[in-house]
Amino acid sequence: MTDDTNRPGQIDELDRLAALPIDDADLQALDVLREIYEVGDPVPPSLLDRVKFAITLDDLEAEVARLQREAVPEFAAARSEDLLKAQTVTFTSETLTTMVTITPLPSGRVRLDGWASPGGGLDVELRVGETTHHTVADEDGRFVFEDVARGLAQFVLRPRGDGEPENRVITPAIEL
Repeated sequence: MTDDTNRPGQIDELDRLAALPIDDADLQALDVLREIYEVGDPVPPSLLDRVKFAITLDDLEAEVARLQREAVPEFAAARSEDLLKAQTVTFTSETLTTMVTITPLPSGRVRLDGWASPGGGLDVELRVGETTHHTVADEDGRFVFEDVARGLAQFVLRPRGDGEPENRVITPAIEL
């Protein structure tokens, strides 16, 4: 093994080269490195949405629900082939439990059927990417989003007409 400290001329040359402006050869080398990383370790498709979610989380005072479980409902096989792909996700927090069934639609989008307990009259907000959908849970806590684009999604649930951040329940992001 050689020690570069014994070759001061080589170190001076490296410093000189490092101080030069970036040229076409440097740009070509950087392009090759970018291609290597794009093939060998690509950026996950949902990373940008997850970073935006983490940075723009304006509901820091909200209660954060935990993802309890994901499962394919047992009744799916009895209803239709499309329902075989349905998933049920349950979120729990100290004040609210929310179950959402995600059913794929032939269009490539999804239908979301949800139940919140206790949930009568909750405002339900669904955030998918840059789009926000709103609905109100009925007196039994049931809510529906009939035609939603796939993507990283998050629910914000709050008592109707209550804008107080500490009364909101926000779920972790899930992939639809």
